[in-house]
Amino acid sequence: MWIVIGVIVAIIVILGIWAVTAYNGLIKLRNLVQEAWHQIDVELKRRHDLIPNLVETVKGYAAHEKGTLEGVMQARSAAMAGGAGPAAAAQNENMLTQALGRLFAVAEAYPDLKANQNFLALQNELAATEDRIAAGRRYYNANVRQLNTKVETIPTNIIAGIAHITRAEYFEVEEQAQREAPSVDFSTGGSAGPAGRAGAPAGGEPGSPVSPPSTSPVSPPSTSPEGPAR
Repeated sequence: MWIVIGVIVAIIVILGIWAVTAYNGLIKLRNLVQEAWHQIDVELKRRHDLIPNLVETVKGYAAHEKGTLEGVMQARSAAMAGGAGPAAAAQNENMLTQALGRLFAVAEAYPDLKANQNFLALQNELAATEDRIAAGRRYYNANVRQLNTKVETIPTNIIAGIAHITRAEYFEVEEQAQREAPSVDFSTGGSAGPAGRAGAPAGGEPGSPVSPPSTSPVSPPSTSPEGPAR
């Protein structure tokens, strides 16, 4: 009799330890996802802050390109408004990327603009910001994938359901936006077009398959002190 009771107690203790461990793991992954999104949000705001100065610089050389300039500012306003989540924010950022692509295409027709030091400085800062966004996006999506796997698979989905921990949204760039992303390297007189943003890291952009994550939390990307912090 006592043996049976002892076995039952041992099973309950083991299940309790497992439940606590599974719950803590889910909470840790959820916190990592939230932290990663905050890092992306900081860089997106930095990108938005660069655009008015960029537009003003272009306006000094191409004021008659009113439609293109207004399109960039409208896309910026929509991007700054954000969305209901990372997926909606990604759609707005895609529109802004396409508008910037058209702006840089216009700039190609103005050699004096391409040689302007302020324009070059803004171009370099934008490229560096895009690099950090891309790195942050990969880190965020990797953590989202780990969390969603835990939420959807047995037995951790039981704990996730009890704790009301749900799937997180990916932050993805659509293929069309990637094709129309601007090339912002004007220092060599190259053309801007669908080749992609200058300085964008080679390899998988969002929307591309990412290699399977390890079982341990993903390490955050290194951050650069470049640019004003928000």
